[in-house]
Amino acid sequence: MDGSSKEALMEEAPPRYTASPRQPCTSQLTSLLMAAVVMLILTVVIVTFLLLGLHITETHTEAVLQMTIHGLDGEGTPQHLSLSKTERTGTFSVRDGLNASAMVIYDYSKLLVGYRSWRHSSCCITRMDPDSIPGLDTVTESFQRRQVSAAVPLADRSILGTSINILCSTVPVYWA
Repeated sequence: MDGSSKEALMEEAPPRYTASPRQPCTSQLTSLLMAAVVMLILTVVIVTFLLLGLHITETHTEAVLQMTIHGLDGEGTPQHLSLSKTERTGTFSVRDGLNASAMVIYDYSKLLVGYRSWRHSSCCITRMDPDSIPGLDTVTESFQRRQVSAAVPLADRSILGTSINILCSTVPVYWA
């Protein structure tokens, strides 16, 4: 190699290097990715708790059996019955005269029978004997014959169960 060529290379300035185009910062990508993962986990947790709450609500809802009872050979007025296992009540919708109806509630946990006619602004209740529970026809006739003016008003509503309390919430209650 020739010595003059070395000197010529040494006299020239070294080439200038320019910075390459800036690459996205990996720390920004990492924090963005972490935020996305946290949001995903948070969404999954919220949805899980909502579904769990829905499942618990469905399993603890009150099971109410509803049926319509027809008379023999389809005669007579059909009776509508709702049974609540948790409250231990039976609710009947019965006729009270020509164009009126009434509700009869058998509360087996409190041993009470409640009656409310929509024609009158009062409720009547009576105790029932657990060994001899009166039939629906007997209870209905008994309540329809009673005069509210001769009945004794109920002083303490706390003895009523939830169903009878709701039925009679806006009217006075009398012992029949």
